[in-house]
Amino acid sequence: MAVETKSTQSAHPALNSRRIAQRYAAERRFRFYGMLAVGLAIGMLGLLLVTIVARGLPAFWATHVAIDVTYSQELLDPENTGDPEVIGQANYRTLVRESLQKIFPDATGRSERRALLGMVSSGAPLELRERAMSDPAIIGSTERVWVKTSDDVDTFVKGQISRDVPEEDRRVKDQEIAWIDQLEAEDRLDVRFDVDFFTTGDSREPEQAGIWGAVMGSFFTLIVTLALSFPVGVLTATYLEEFAPKNKLTDFIEVNINNLAAVPSIVFGLLGLAVFLNFFGLPRSAPLVGGMVLALMTLPTIIIASRAALKAVPPSIREAALGVGASKLQVVTHHVVPLAMPGILTGTIIGMAQALGETAPLLMIGMVAFIVDVPGGITDPATVLPVQVYLWADSPERAFVAKTSAAIMVLLGFLILMNAIAVVLRKRFERRW
Repeated sequence: MAVETKSTQSAHPALNSRRIAQRYAAERRFRFYGMLAVGLAIGMLGLLLVTIVARGLPAFWATHVAIDVTYSQELLDPENTGDPEVIGQANYRTLVRESLQKIFPDATGRSERRALLGMVSSGAPLELRERAMSDPAIIGSTERVWVKTSDDVDTFVKGQISRDVPEEDRRVKDQEIAWIDQLEAEDRLDVRFDVDFFTTGDSREPEQAGIWGAVMGSFFTLIVTLALSFPVGVLTATYLEEFAPKNKLTDFIEVNINNLAAVPSIVFGLLGLAVFLNFFGLPRSAPLVGGMVLALMTLPTIIIASRAALKAVPPSIREAALGVGASKLQVVTHHVVPLAMPGILTGTIIGMAQALGETAPLLMIGMVAFIVDVPGGITDPATVLPVQVYLWADSPERAFVAKTSAAIMVLLGFLILMNAIAVVLRKRFERRW
């Protein structure tokens, strides 16, 4: 018996050492798998961002061509009236065509002249019209004007169309490449920063398409969303957390609010289509309806975040206020809600950032329509940034690929900015109890 006891005691240290070594090995494997998962996530995120930036950067630049425009008196204002209405009705495509034929006098055939005119943007005549109407004194003179090229020439100059591809598979033909080479040799081509991308609305022509209309549509939509969801969400959270009796009805409401946060966003779009458009007859494609739909979607997030912030306020604050004679309403409005406001604002900004990136519910209420004009209010037809990305991604023109990535960069910039504001607010006003 004594021998067996001695043998067991001698075996335990070896057994324990082996188990300890196995636990350490398991911990090392767990750390390795964790670091591998984090590395893969960072790598995939970096690859995504690099791809988007690499494709989107060319969209911030546009190719311009210099043409010598002669503002013919006979063509623009034959009777020398100086009337802007008469000047505005002139044929400015002829001005552009004549300016190009001065550079390429050999292009005399009908197809060649059509191809030559197709090298510049269809917005070039409008630009010349605005210049002539704003300054009628230039009529009769000749000046060098830089106008945008077409999207095909622009993508070719940026190297996105290879000249080594067979001509039948290339949108820019050999004759056009020869013209482009001549323009470059004469220093008539220049790639400039495209300010119009940030100041104009959507267009069927990629070189004229801008993002300002979608930015303003997103702004008005978020204003409506914030105006509806923030007060309703905070009041609901305050009532449920501070005033509501603890019974089955309250529990039922709380459970359903939590469930609403997990409902697919397109369901809210169907609700907006059925109620706001079909029943109340509100305008389709308007930021007003879009904001109301997104407010329904954002409400659960704001309520849950606000309740968590209210719960974080120590009970001693409430008890101290009640102890000095404050009413329940005074305790909540003068002490609890102000102390919880940093957490409430953080949750609200995160909810608004989620609303800014939503597309599916807005598709159901018609905000996917092609809208050129920049909206001036919440009832004007508009689209939003995510829907604009969807529209451009669905366009067949090659130049819209870069526009799509550029719009994603702008959208990501807004999302990062909103999340940064949430972090700053939390760090600035956070109180540790």
